[in-house]
Amino acid sequence: MQFPESWLRALVNPPLSTDELCHLLTMAGLEVEEAVPVAAEFSNVVVARVLSAEKHPDADKLKLCSVDAGEFGVLQIVCGAPNVAPKMHVPCALVGAKLPGIEIKKAKVRGIESFGMLCSARELGLSGDHGGLLVLPADAPIGVDVREFLNLGDTLITLKLTPNRADCLSLTGIAREVAALTGAPLRLTVIEPVAPTHDDTRAVVLDAPDACPRYCGRIVRGVDARTPTPAWIKERIERCGVRSISVLVDITNYVMLELGQPLHAFDDARLAGTIHVRYPKPGEKLLLLNEQTVEPSADTALIADEARALAMAGIMGGEESGITDATTDLFLESAFFTPTAIAGKARTFGFSSDASHRYERGVDFELQRRAIERATRLIVTICGGRPGPVVEAVSPGHLPAREPVRLRTSRAAKVLGIDLSADQIGKLLQGLATASERQGDDFVVTPPSYRFDMEIEEDLIEEIARLHGYDNIPAPPPKAQMAMLPLPEERRGAMAVRHLLAERGYFEVVTFSFVEAAWEADFAGNATPIQLANPIASQMGVMRTSLIGGLVDVLATNRKRQTERVRVFEVGRVFSRDPAGQTVSGFRQPVRVGGLWAGSALPEQWGATTRPVDFFDVKGDLEALLAPHSLDFERANHPALHPGRAAKVSLGGTPIGFVGELHPRWVQKYELGTAPVVFEIELEAWLATAMPTYREVSRFPAVTRDLALTVPRDQALQPLLEALRACASEIVCDIRLFDVYQGKGLPEGQKSLAFRIVMQHTARTLGDVEVEAAVAEMIEVAGTKFGGALRT
Repeated sequence: MQFPESWLRALVNPPLSTDELCHLLTMAGLEVEEAVPVAAEFSNVVVARVLSAEKHPDADKLKLCSVDAGEFGVLQIVCGAPNVAPKMHVPCALVGAKLPGIEIKKAKVRGIESFGMLCSARELGLSGDHGGLLVLPADAPIGVDVREFLNLGDTLITLKLTPNRADCLSLTGIAREVAALTGAPLRLTVIEPVAPTHDDTRAVVLDAPDACPRYCGRIVRGVDARTPTPAWIKERIERCGVRSISVLVDITNYVMLELGQPLHAFDDARLAGTIHVRYPKPGEKLLLLNEQTVEPSADTALIADEARALAMAGIMGGEESGITDATTDLFLESAFFTPTAIAGKARTFGFSSDASHRYERGVDFELQRRAIERATRLIVTICGGRPGPVVEAVSPGHLPAREPVRLRTSRAAKVLGIDLSADQIGKLLQGLATASERQGDDFVVTPPSYRFDMEIEEDLIEEIARLHGYDNIPAPPPKAQMAMLPLPEERRGAMAVRHLLAERGYFEVVTFSFVEAAWEADFAGNATPIQLANPIASQMGVMRTSLIGGLVDVLATNRKRQTERVRVFEVGRVFSRDPAGQTVSGFRQPVRVGGLWAGSALPEQWGATTRPVDFFDVKGDLEALLAPHSLDFERANHPALHPGRAAKVSLGGTPIGFVGELHPRWVQKYELGTAPVVFEIELEAWLATAMPTYREVSRFPAVTRDLALTVPRDQALQPLLEALRACASEIVCDIRLFDVYQGKGLPEGQKSLAFRIVMQHTARTLGDVEVEAAVAEMIEVAGTKFGGALRT
């Protein structure tokens, strides 16, 4: 809601500066989003009258003007504006004037002296129009300062209103607020009924009383629609951000801005018979004033006559019944449409209007007759005409109810945390202009018709807080019995994961849980993701079941910015259905850790050869992340990963995630250049791992044996390694693979796996017999279960 400060001060004028007024409104819940001057700063610009405009003797497009500047004398000014003409009143910048970005000096233009400058709107910083001089009214007093004449010392204030404060979508509503907050006297316009001068009427029938419980209409005959809009009306509505169209439209807009009641004027000559407020007929269409043809839905109320639909109720009028410059008789509408009947209807058709913006939030349902009287008075005064009687159709049972609300002084004091007496509360309620009855220390308050947000006791307590002043409510530090929550030392925290990954060179990212459906299909093989009922964007319509899509999107963004080496991770929730019904919501929401590494394995440097990151680099990061626990990696297939370069990650025999190189298909589709390596593991699995514990350090030497086994070429490492560890005796400390060989010297279809076995005891030196026995047992298990043999 934008409005000029001068209009507000004409209704209520508290002894506050502009900044103080804006702060007061903001702290009362009417946030001032912006307060800017009407015009840029300039000085020494006066109203002048052009006496003559002769052609410049040495330039085709310049004119030599004689200008009467009042007390500043008759000036000779060279002007290049195409619309300069004798007798016109224009702004004249005198010598020494300071305009936005320029200072006016005495100058010679093509050999002729010029003592000032005639100004356009752009040169004064009023608008971007520079097609010609700014033409002032013919009655503008010569020699008067232009800033004073055009009221350019005004300030435009823009409020960012919450939906519950529809009563402040008018100057009257804002003035009521300021008066209640400051105690300044309220000087609202006195609206007297306009006596009818003829008996012509149009009957009104409410066929949809649930959408329109009150409708007022009046015929005004003999108006002059070509009358210019008075400057004071035009100035006020334009400074409220409403474009001036014609005098009749401007008057209806003026009353809407002044009182908060949208109005509409129909050309009475285009109407046929009775006015109906009804729902549309099947297939019925309507051409609106914005030249858009719409087919209203079955629950959209229309204004119609006996022949056709005329307007979308409370939203926009129809083109075929609108007023024009040729209109002489008009039918003026002032109605109350319920918020539920209007809410969202305009947006359905891709537009909005000032009327729908107000109706869907709530318009005063007792304002309609006063508004039509105010508009009639302005029309008759400005355009002439003969008003008829007001026809009012009302359905009392469908009008909003204003039920009394009990406000307890003790409850208000408890909720606000301050001591307020009943007398103080009573005084504050008087400022709200509510009908209230005091019963002891309690008040029974009947909300006014223009307040749709006063329904329960807490609403009234909120009003008390606003009027008392949020700044006046103390904010003491909270006091409570507090205790440290238990944090077992053996339990890790999610922040530790972040620190560990950051220490290994990864950067944390946070991506949306709402993703594209294509990401789910590509990176999770999920053809039926959880759909969002109301997504914030069309490309964010489903819930993610994997973190990989967001990480790949981060990589794609960095690739577009020529970032070659990218290492990122995310700790976040994923969402999947719970077919087993183990959760109340029907959805599982586990937290996972995902990571991506793309580009070179090492930053570019002189001491190492540049090579791309591979599976084993990221595998090493995962092992470091869960150290000292051993992870198991088994070949696996995953829709996001390269078929031969992907593995399932297990901890203690339980799968916890996957790691691998992104599938070439997705590398090409998302234009990633080189393939990144990604991983994703369950956070809970990491959190549940035990912390490292102390083990006695042996003082005796370790014994190392290298064991090379030949096994079938398709034998996976992990099952063999697990079997060797399972059969190893207590003296075996570690078993690691250090070499794989295939080729010459081995039987066809065989490969060699070389393991390094470290054995040590904490109490004695190991003997050859027990060492060889331990090795022999492992060779036997390898041969029995996997067809392995000792390589010779």
